[in-house]
Amino acid sequence: MLIKINKIGTSLTFKGFITGILILFMMIPALMVQDLVEERKNRQQEVTAEVSSKWADPQILTGPYLSVPYSQTLIAADGKTTVIGKTMIILPELLEVKGNIEPQFKRRSIYKVALYKSDLTLKGHFVLKDASPSTDETIHWDKALLCIGLSDTRGIEAQPLANFMDSNYSFGAGMPGNMLGTKGASVPVNLSALTSEQQINFNIPIRLRGSETFQVVPIGKTTSVHLTSPWASPSFTGKFLPEYTLDEKGFDAAWNVLHFNRDFPQIWKNQSFKAEEFSFGFSLLQPTDHYAKTMRSVKYAILFIGLTFGFFFLLEALKGHRVHPVQYILTGIALVIFYSLLLSFGEIIEFNIAYAIAALSTTCLITMYGKHLFATWKNAAFLGGFLGGLYAFIFILIQLEDTSLLAGSIGLFALVAIAMHLSRKIKWYATEEEKETTIIETQS
Repeated sequence: MLIKINKIGTSLTFKGFITGILILFMMIPALMVQDLVEERKNRQQEVTAEVSSKWADPQILTGPYLSVPYSQTLIAADGKTTVIGKTMIILPELLEVKGNIEPQFKRRSIYKVALYKSDLTLKGHFVLKDASPSTDETIHWDKALLCIGLSDTRGIEAQPLANFMDSNYSFGAGMPGNMLGTKGASVPVNLSALTSEQQINFNIPIRLRGSETFQVVPIGKTTSVHLTSPWASPSFTGKFLPEYTLDEKGFDAAWNVLHFNRDFPQIWKNQSFKAEEFSFGFSLLQPTDHYAKTMRSVKYAILFIGLTFGFFFLLEALKGHRVHPVQYILTGIALVIFYSLLLSFGEIIEFNIAYAIAALSTTCLITMYGKHLFATWKNAAFLGGFLGGLYAFIFILIQLEDTSLLAGSIGLFALVAIAMHLSRKIKWYATEEEKETTIIETQS
C-alpha cells in the first residue's frame, strides 16, 4: 500500500494537479495585498481631505453675474392686488478669465498633497437690452448685486475688488438666494441710470487658492479662459477640453465656450439652474500615483505565480529534480511579498525605483533558493533570468497603459508557445523506467 501511494506521488499528472491547486491557493495572499493597497490609498485620500479642509477645497468659479430683484403685481378676480418679490439673473455677454496657477505642496507624514495658489483676472461686459420687464413687472435696478460664486470661500486670499461701470467696488461676503450658487461674494451696484443698449464693462482681479482641481463655469455668452502653470502633468477635466501646449516647464491652456454649448440661458427669472454641471478646468494630476500602479501590478499576481510555478514544474519534469509543495508555497509567498515591498517603498520613493528594488530583491531571493532546489548555479541562473524578464515585462505593461492589453496578449502567447515547446519532451504516461531514461537524456 505504501508503494502504491509513493507511485501516485511521483506521477506527473498528479503533481501538475497539485501545482494548479497551489497556484489558486496563493491567490489568497495576493487578494489580501490588493486590500492593503486599497486601505493605503484610502488613507492617502483621508490625509488629502484633511489638509485640503485646512487650506481650501477644489474650486469652481462662477461669475461675475448680476442678481437683480423685481416685483410682480398679480390682480385677483375680486380686484385685490398682490405684489410678489422675485429675482432675475443676468449673465455677461463676454467673460474672459486669465490667470497663472502656482502649485503648492504640503506634507503630512509620508503623504504629499497637491495644492495651488492662483492670480486671476476676470474681464468682460454686460448688456441689459434683453432684460426688459413684462407689463406686470417692475425691475429694481437700484438694488442690483454683482456676484461671484466660489465653491469654497476660504480660498479667497485678499479682499476682492471690482472695477465696474468705471467705478471701484469692494465685495462683501454672502450671496443672494441659490439661483446660481450659495457660496461666494457680492456687492450692491446701482444700474438705474443705465440705458438698455449701454455696455457695462468689468475688471475683477482675484487671488484664490484651492486643492487639486480648478474649474470655471461658462456663464458668458462667449467664455474665454486662458490658464498657465508650471505644473507639467495636468489632467484637463469637465465638459470641455482646451487647446494647450505641454512640456517639462508646465502647460498653457485656452478654452473658448459659446452659450450654445450649455443648457441654461443668458437671462432668467425666479428659477435656478445647475450651471456647475458644465464647468471645465484641470486637476493637478500627480504622475507618481504609485497606488494605481501598484494595484495594476497586483492584478498580474496570478501571472507571476502561475508562470513561476509552471517553470518549477517543467524543471521537475525535464531535469528530474523534486520540489516539495511546501517549497512551492515558500516561493509563492516570496512572490507576494514583492507587492508589499513595492507598496511600502513606493510611498517613500519614486515608483520606478521602488519597483526596481522590490523586483531585484525578490529575484535574488528566489534565485538563491533555486540553487538549493535545482542543485546547480546554471539552473538557478536560468530561473533568475526568467523572473527578471517577467518583472521587466510587467513593468513595460504598466508603463504602456493604452496598449498594455495588446502587448500583454502577445507576450503571453509567446510564453505559452515556449511552454508548449518545452513540454513536448515530457512523457506524461511513461513508466518508471522510461521516466528515468527521459531524465538522463535531458541532463546529458
